[in-house]
Amino acid sequence: MTAVTTISVTRRWSMLGLGVFAQGSSAVIVNGTPFLLPALTDRGMPLATAGLLVSMPTVGLVCTLIAWGYVVDRFGERAALVAGPALTCAAGAGAAASMAAYPAGHTVPGSGYVLLGALLFLAGLGAGSTNGASGRVIVGWFPADQRGLAMGIRQTAQPLGVAVGALTIPAVAAAHGFSAAILIPATMAGVAAIGCLLGIADPPRPAPADDARPANPYRGDGTLWRIHLVSVLLVIPQSTVWTFALLWLHRDAHLSLTAAGAVVTGTQLLGAAGRIGAGAWSDRVGSRLRPLRTVAVAAVFSMAGLALTAWLHWWWLALPILAVASVITVADNGLAFTAVAEIAGPYWSGRGLGIQNTGQNLAAAAIAPVFGALITAAGFPSAYLAAALLAAAAVPLVPRDRSRVPAAA
Repeated sequence: MTAVTTISVTRRWSMLGLGVFAQGSSAVIVNGTPFLLPALTDRGMPLATAGLLVSMPTVGLVCTLIAWGYVVDRFGERAALVAGPALTCAAGAGAAASMAAYPAGHTVPGSGYVLLGALLFLAGLGAGSTNGASGRVIVGWFPADQRGLAMGIRQTAQPLGVAVGALTIPAVAAAHGFSAAILIPATMAGVAAIGCLLGIADPPRPAPADDARPANPYRGDGTLWRIHLVSVLLVIPQSTVWTFALLWLHRDAHLSLTAAGAVVTGTQLLGAAGRIGAGAWSDRVGSRLRPLRTVAVAAVFSMAGLALTAWLHWWWLALPILAVASVITVADNGLAFTAVAEIAGPYWSGRGLGIQNTGQNLAAAAIAPVFGALITAAGFPSAYLAAALLAAAAVPLVPRDRSRVPAAA
């Protein structure tokens, strides 16, 4: 079996690139659909109802993350990275076809939205395959002293996907309708499926000693569960910023949708750079957990600052704080993701990463309807303050640091 040390550098980094693109296509369908909120609410749909509809890809994703993790552990990373994006492509194309029956200016009946929601659910179900599989490719093919950096680059897929969604989906939906907008992530997923079929190789795994079953890392040790809980709490500020920043800038700051989309795109690009920096930082200090605790503290202050400036309407300060918060609130993802994969080991990391993403995405799925209702009742500053308080609860839960990161996972 090919070893990590013998695979070519070019092949290793090309597989990272394919993983980033596959994960990015998933991010566009899962995190990009909230950018249809202005179009839905402009048709008279209540914000909470529209939020429920655009959260359906996230609901589909969380329903099968652990199952996709089992597929990765049992059948390999390549199988998951081909099958999942192919399903997303097919479901996205179906969603586009379903909405093409209702041209601009025509009222969409309730049954049309139900069908759209079901297809978005299936698209999110397929998107769930890329989370654990692309992470396992990196942990399996990269040595420990490059793993944090590589995972940080891989984690840029999500903010870059959000940036692509912010830049394209509102504008395309406004100009050409829902069908054209939904085809953007569907097409990306189709390209990802073909690329992974041709370019991904399953990383090597050591044979269990004496044919023994690999030990369950969740038994007798609460470290993984604490990391999962911390990540659930810290995804709330991240999802709050991603879901409502565009609407907040448009409704409260009175920016045009084009200008608001450009601002969100810029902040997501900064967030992508922040993930790379956090990963490189963890490699340098030989720890994933110490940087994770620092990021959690910074998330509290950035979201509290955003709440204060939004309440006071200090736009000259709120926009820079939004940029800072967009970087900080995504920096924890790669750190926690890498820590889970390393601690869980090669025979449990697929399921471990599935559990990690399930908890995060369950929380993220609740953000649009729950925080949408909170914003309707009390305004955007209240949502930002609530996110800051939940981030504060995560700080004492970060596990104490372990020894330096393991050489193999």
